[in-house]
Amino acid sequence: MADLAQREVRRRPAAVRFPGRVLFLAEDPALVQRQLAGEDLPWPPAFPLRSDISTDEITPAHICFYFDQTLGDWPYTGLKCGEEFPITRNAVHNGGFSVCVSGKRRGKGSSREQSPYAELCAGIQLVIAENHERIYKQNCQNLGLLTATDFGLIARVRRGEEIALAEFTRGEDAITRQIIEYGGLFPFNVARLQGKVDLPAISTGPRAMTLAEKIFARHATAAGGRLGVSYVQPGDAGFFRADLRFSHEYVTPMAAIFFDQLVGPNEPVNDPASIVFFRDHLTFLDEVISPQKRAMGLLDLATQLKFKQEEFARQRGIRLHGELRDRKGSEGICHSIVLESYALPGQIVVGSDSHTPHSGAIGALAFGIGTTDVFNSWITHDVRARVPESVQVVVRGRPAANVTAKDIILALLRMDYVKSGQAIGKVIEYGGEAVAAMNVDERATLTNMAAEIGGFTGIVAPDAKAVEFLMERRGMARAEAEACCAGLKSDAGAEYAQVIELDAASLRPMVALPGDPGKGMFLDELPAPVRIEIAYGGTCTAGKKADMDMYAAVLADALRSGRKVAAHVKFYLQFGSQETREYCRRQGYLETFQKAGAILIEPSCGACINAGPGATSQPEQIAISAQNRNFPGRSGPGQLYLASPLTVAASAVAGVITAWGGAAAAGQQP
Repeated sequence: MADLAQREVRRRPAAVRFPGRVLFLAEDPALVQRQLAGEDLPWPPAFPLRSDISTDEITPAHICFYFDQTLGDWPYTGLKCGEEFPITRNAVHNGGFSVCVSGKRRGKGSSREQSPYAELCAGIQLVIAENHERIYKQNCQNLGLLTATDFGLIARVRRGEEIALAEFTRGEDAITRQIIEYGGLFPFNVARLQGKVDLPAISTGPRAMTLAEKIFARHATAAGGRLGVSYVQPGDAGFFRADLRFSHEYVTPMAAIFFDQLVGPNEPVNDPASIVFFRDHLTFLDEVISPQKRAMGLLDLATQLKFKQEEFARQRGIRLHGELRDRKGSEGICHSIVLESYALPGQIVVGSDSHTPHSGAIGALAFGIGTTDVFNSWITHDVRARVPESVQVVVRGRPAANVTAKDIILALLRMDYVKSGQAIGKVIEYGGEAVAAMNVDERATLTNMAAEIGGFTGIVAPDAKAVEFLMERRGMARAEAEACCAGLKSDAGAEYAQVIELDAASLRPMVALPGDPGKGMFLDELPAPVRIEIAYGGTCTAGKKADMDMYAAVLADALRSGRKVAAHVKFYLQFGSQETREYCRRQGYLETFQKAGAILIEPSCGACINAGPGATSQPEQIAISAQNRNFPGRSGPGQLYLASPLTVAASAVAGVITAWGGAAAAGQQP
């Protein structure tokens, strides 16, 4: 690390020019193709721009097997315009584009930094959209890719004007402004280590704080290396010490290469005991990868991800939760293991995955970060953040026996406040009678899918349920567990950007239509029966113990009436962790699942990212899944509906999408 103190680092020029062309990501595929053929479309346009572009569409999952500048061949190759995918390999680079323009909520979904890195390597220097998702925007800033919401810049770019860098830092906090000025997080941190940057002290006075604000205040790095300040408020920016930093094989190798190249191949990481790696995403890839992708060498590339992570973990003394030695599968999905074994109430937990908020179920402030944030945290032990506003979600009433946390989150996702992007970057704090009645696993479904809301994180104040969880899962004494949770609740009078109230008793089982988790509707409002070929229960969102209780309740009910999984349906059940699998063995669920005709899979992310059994392989296939997102192409080329574990299992038995009408699932009610 001593070399960083001497390394030359300087700010960007005060003005920038964008010499290339402007690419509009239009809804009409013909307009996109015309631009790729050399036509410059007029501005302002008379055509709609694509909104809700996910990082799965910018860089599909298999493209992320690359972790170098080859990514620049592939941006937007998963972009669906109408029913077409108009952008092919090298089309953006060959088109000479330097600016890319789209509509609302650019960069939804996965935290993969491969997306903005691919854009940057293809020549894109500026992305303009009505709003940008929080992690995507931060990844852009960390890499030096400029972002804007001012569509007036387009005409100025086309005139060849020099544009002041201040245009891209206006409205940002002092730290983010300097990161942009230095051209990225790493050069900024080098300047920070050299004492060349301005780190304004957080000086907020006494005020009522939300739970998230209290945790931020405790973890703020202050002058002289002190930890903690008395108060924070939304907008306060700083660096916050992370209690746990984790990453998985999709991200670790790229972060490791950045670290080796920019810091040094023999340099140690800061406090390896608080860093954890996971091999969980690609364990079953070889079973589903297409012959075409195999011929491209993508399976070999994916295997290199595994080896690079193992090598870096071994060299730096980092704990790796890897593959099983006696059978195929992994120890568990990162979020499952972090909640079961690592995260504690009141901690800051950062992970290289958008569903890191999973651990908010016990009152941890857990949030996703990108590759550059990951490798910088290996140097500094902290992460930069701007204290976000909070949204209070109050779920009142008692839900029906076949309405679950998944139905509640699908109801939230279809609200205008969420769909318009107003919740982007905010803490989603869940509470109310229905949330208080949930077990921790069900709460984790809510906090996990704060990612789909676009929130900074999701969190539930720890209570007696959290205490019982810590005693059962961690072996804590009651006094120790209660001490962990003490004082972790929002103050009376704490300020919220929005309060959303939802009556759980008014909800019915829901589904999200293919294409986006925000396309939710009550299942009984589907215009016609939907025949399925695949049902999938698993992932971090729906592979927990409480989820297995639900699958088992539905299948046991079916067996009692002489039914099982429909003959034309394949029903895959995948455990979130080995702890969950062992729980199912003790409960007798494995026998129930097998008798009913379900196909059991060892832990892995699998079908959720089209890397394991349960994904579709043909466009005409229809599937229903309890996973968290269904962006175009994410889980294969077919049509994917989202629903609760109860609905997924009931649909597997019926052969069409249907709600379960049986008794309450074991463990679902308090």
